[in-house]
Amino acid sequence: MAIDIRTITESELPDWLRARNIGFLSSPAVSKEEVELRRPGLDLERTQGAFDGDQCVGCFRSFSQELTAVGGAPVAANAVTNVSIVPTHRRRGLLSQMMGRDLRNAKERGDAVATLIAAEYPIYGRYGFGPATWVSEWEVEIARAGLNPSYARPGDRALRSAKGGFAQIANAGGQVEMVDGAQIRAVGPALHDRLRARQHGVVSRDERMWRLETGDLRYPDAPWQEPYHALYRAPDGTVEGLVSYSAGDLWTAKLPENTATVRSLLTVSPEAESALWHFLFSVDWVARIASGYRAPDDVLPLLLGDPRAAKIRAHADWMWVRPLDVPSLLAARTYPVEGSLVLELHDAAGLAGGRFALDAGPAGASCAPTTRDADLTMDIGELGTLWLGDESATRLTGIGRIEEHRVGAAALADVLFRTARRPWCPDVF
Repeated sequence: MAIDIRTITESELPDWLRARNIGFLSSPAVSKEEVELRRPGLDLERTQGAFDGDQCVGCFRSFSQELTAVGGAPVAANAVTNVSIVPTHRRRGLLSQMMGRDLRNAKERGDAVATLIAAEYPIYGRYGFGPATWVSEWEVEIARAGLNPSYARPGDRALRSAKGGFAQIANAGGQVEMVDGAQIRAVGPALHDRLRARQHGVVSRDERMWRLETGDLRYPDAPWQEPYHALYRAPDGTVEGLVSYSAGDLWTAKLPENTATVRSLLTVSPEAESALWHFLFSVDWVARIASGYRAPDDVLPLLLGDPRAAKIRAHADWMWVRPLDVPSLLAARTYPVEGSLVLELHDAAGLAGGRFALDAGPAGASCAPTTRDADLTMDIGELGTLWLGDESATRLTGIGRIEEHRVGAAALADVLFRTARRPWCPDVF
């Protein structure tokens, strides 16, 4: 019997969730409560299932999202998530069919790009996605970090030995305060909007995500531990940062061995970033900090008296980008200098390929199809990798993933596309 791929109905949601849970190695049991909790977060018109008879054997869904381009402009994105095939039906092309259908629909809607967080690296390149942001995770032994008064640099001793009042001392009146989840839901969205207006790679958050982040909405298959929350307020009282973290209660030989694990740390000023990291290092009974996923160029190691104390525990690709509308995507971002490039883009899916002329500069950019000779040739996924400024066209040219037709074109692409700070997506979706 042929596999039937279609959008699901309300009555098929429990079976769809069961297939999703099996693929994600979660409990295959699906309760009525889980169905009721998850249903409001799903757009059934964008939720696909692969059915073998009456049994759902594959899952796929997408939702609308905004992605911040270099320079701060929001770009309409098609966010792909909940991709799963049950073990008995792998290697049958089910994902390819669902992905193709979803990307065609996104193109018709006018989305400029598709995004996803890749669970496994080798899967999504064949669909035109390229890794556009990366993350690093550090673990820091506080005793080696250089934050102990005996390691302090001149001028830091009062800051690092004071109990509770260090943030005010360090930041000319700024203040760190403990809050609860309800307060995070009240002030977090506005802070996040400020962040995504300035940090390329950040994606939009809806109310549901804030509820999940703070435990106001809990899925029965996801154990919840209430985290600690803190805000940083500037001297005028404006919220400029938040942190949520968890910690255990582990002691060995009457000595605390607890780890404070950062679940979220969002800031819109250097003062807030420094103050919240220092706050975490000041928490009593905490022996080490687990940073959570941060941008690879996060300042955390540089805040330490001994940056070697920040040991990398993970470094990997994170958000992948798939261009769908090349002219609007390239015109949406900013460029530091004047420059022109003709890009020949191969797209096996036939969604966004062609030859495009980019004329860019600090005052703005335009991009349109052209018949001029190409300067650079690449697959569409390589443009996804370059667009947020994290990768070098020169490096990709050196390994054959980009072909250079005009001497110096790859170097010019680096000048135009690369950014001083790396893109960062703080969310999983």
